[in-house]
Amino acid sequence: MSAVVPDAALLLPEADDIPKRQRFVFLRNSKSLTGLAILAFFTLVAIIGNWIAPYDPNSIDPTSAMQGPTSNHWLGTTQTGQDIFSQLVVGTRGVMIVGFAAGIIATALAVIIGVSAGYFGGWKDEGLSMLSNIFLVIPALPLIIIITSMLARANAWTVILVIALTGWAWGARVLRSQTLSLAHRDFVEAARANGEKSWRIIFFEIMPNLTAIIASTFINTVIAAVLSEITLAYVGVASLTDWNWGTILYWAQSSGAFQQGAWWWFVPAGLCVACLGMSLALVNFGIDEFVNPRLRNTGMNASRLRKLGIRPRVGFTPVVRKKVVLPRRGAAPGTTTSGSSEGTNR
Repeated sequence: MSAVVPDAALLLPEADDIPKRQRFVFLRNSKSLTGLAILAFFTLVAIIGNWIAPYDPNSIDPTSAMQGPTSNHWLGTTQTGQDIFSQLVVGTRGVMIVGFAAGIIATALAVIIGVSAGYFGGWKDEGLSMLSNIFLVIPALPLIIIITSMLARANAWTVILVIALTGWAWGARVLRSQTLSLAHRDFVEAARANGEKSWRIIFFEIMPNLTAIIASTFINTVIAAVLSEITLAYVGVASLTDWNWGTILYWAQSSGAFQQGAWWWFVPAGLCVACLGMSLALVNFGIDEFVNPRLRNTGMNASRLRKLGIRPRVGFTPVVRKKVVLPRRGAAPGTTTSGSSEGTNR
């Protein structure tokens, strides 16, 4: 579906401005900027959290047990008098480290296996595809719980490796399908005809065209890793001595904070999980709008569309229609009238 835009001069950017606008279109996207700002905030807290925490998260003060938010304890205290704000700030580092480390490892495995399977084909493709299919049908979270519960001491790096080893398969399948499409393009065939080595074709011809998909795969993997870590800590499988948001929720649940209505104990941690997931999702939406030509064109001309009173919607593409001269029905040859074409349904 497309909408008619009457004035092309208001919609189309200047020719000299197009490369610059395309270069910074990702950073001009409001979703991307909002997501990056929230993500930068959590990253900063993860870096300086141990320094800005007003109390030791393990410090016990029975005189201030189970208090709501006050000037001394901004987010209240636990049943043993521990400061919840300090636990939340210190636990941010564990969440960010596990999420991004597991995301990097899982994305690297997905790229290696998916691109290799799609490019080389044959028995290599069949073997790697079978391996990906096996990990796809295995329920990841129950497997993570079983593996971590069987280990003597499940520290942060154990959780990272388990999450990464169980979270690469979906990204590998997506990258394999895209690589199969790129492997027979003209520019790849030309590189093969020139005698280029396979590793050079993969890194310099195929991988640049997969950058956006790899970035999206990484973002989705980080979201899954963060949720898996929070879940493991909440059910008590992960180490309870390492503070993270899931550990706060575990102690709140096991101490009866939900039944007692101590909202200050579990609501802040839940909001942090939601805000971090929302920031990563917004960044992913921004990447999608940057990669998709239809969404990218609409985003680049959003201000001009608003001036014309056009609100872009999913499934609709604004199309410039110039006025054309049409012969008047029943008029003598050479007599014309002006008109405009209607929007076409795509």
